[in-house]
Amino acid sequence: MISRPPSNGKTKAQRVPTVRCALYTRQSVTDDREEFSRLDAQREAAEAYVLSQRARGWTVLPERYDDGNVSGGTADRPALNRLLQDVDAGLIDCVLVYKIDRLSRSIADFVRLMDRFDDKDVSFAAVTQQFDTSTPVGRLTLNLLTCFAQFERETIAERTRDKVHAARRRGRWTGGPPPLGYDVAPEGGRIEVNKTEAKRVRAIFDLHAKLETVTKTVQALNERGWKTKAWTTRRGRTREGGRWTKGALRTLLTNHVHVGRVRLRGEVFDGEHPAILDAEVFDRAQALIAEATHKPGVPRGGRRGTALLAGLLHCAPCNASMTPTWTKKRGKLYRYYVCRTTKTEGWGACPSPSVPAHEIETLVVDQIRAIGRDRALQA
Repeated sequence: MISRPPSNGKTKAQRVPTVRCALYTRQSVTDDREEFSRLDAQREAAEAYVLSQRARGWTVLPERYDDGNVSGGTADRPALNRLLQDVDAGLIDCVLVYKIDRLSRSIADFVRLMDRFDDKDVSFAAVTQQFDTSTPVGRLTLNLLTCFAQFERETIAERTRDKVHAARRRGRWTGGPPPLGYDVAPEGGRIEVNKTEAKRVRAIFDLHAKLETVTKTVQALNERGWKTKAWTTRRGRTREGGRWTKGALRTLLTNHVHVGRVRLRGEVFDGEHPAILDAEVFDRAQALIAEATHKPGVPRGGRRGTALLAGLLHCAPCNASMTPTWTKKRGKLYRYYVCRTTKTEGWGACPSPSVPAHEIETLVVDQIRAIGRDRALQA
């Protein structure tokens, strides 16, 4: 007989998967110097907690992620950035902190970090609080925090909108790309006249008054090589001016900023900045635009009936997509596919501005039928 060792109740050694735990500690400048706030004290408590979870396979990673004298109100911290890099690299299974506020004091930032951990299947736990996203209770708590974070974001957004609207009612510049004719003042918060560009704006309005249509004016501007507004962001990035389009020109022609006003939800208020146009010149441009908009026989955008090749046709000369449009003459409907370059820059911007919809659709359908009758392809 073969003697066997005494059984201990387990037929096989049960292997528990290793959980690699990264210990993150943070001490703020304003933290008092009590025992719990020290980085070493936080780490000692976290190491003891990992030891208590050794039955679950938890083990401490040797890498230290310590942020000293750093506020929890910002997510831009050296050690935290290294931690996130290692999370993305798949080197961490669990992030452990002494208290939740050591990771972040902002609910919104905390939820964003949890989303990033979740994307990499990394759990999160706190030593002194019953928070562990590897458990159902921890996930429930995280969902509640997500709701509060969403509420916080919406409240801040609403408060910001109210402040912006109040400022615009007082005629203040509230940010964004400056319009042609103006630059943002060096101290920010207002715009000031760019004399060279202001002269160009007046020339554009005079040109539009002479040609009477946005399309012809766009063609003339691009032929002259005039560009849209070039400006530099607060971060120092340069936005170069480009070719004029009908949308860009219409935005300029209808912008009340040029007559010293600001617009908010259909209402117009006197602005703090100086005007560079006479009100009569501006009103004349609005009248021309309104007249062109309601002029009968002008091709309209959108689809009337079925556009068989919508989203499929491309213009060969300029490689732009072609969109369906239609117009009505003497009670009869005419459908076209128009090159997008033509729609934005005018009829002369492309050598093949449009094609009749019926003819091109018939050609395509006939080609498909011919393919279907080809015995060589059917074999």
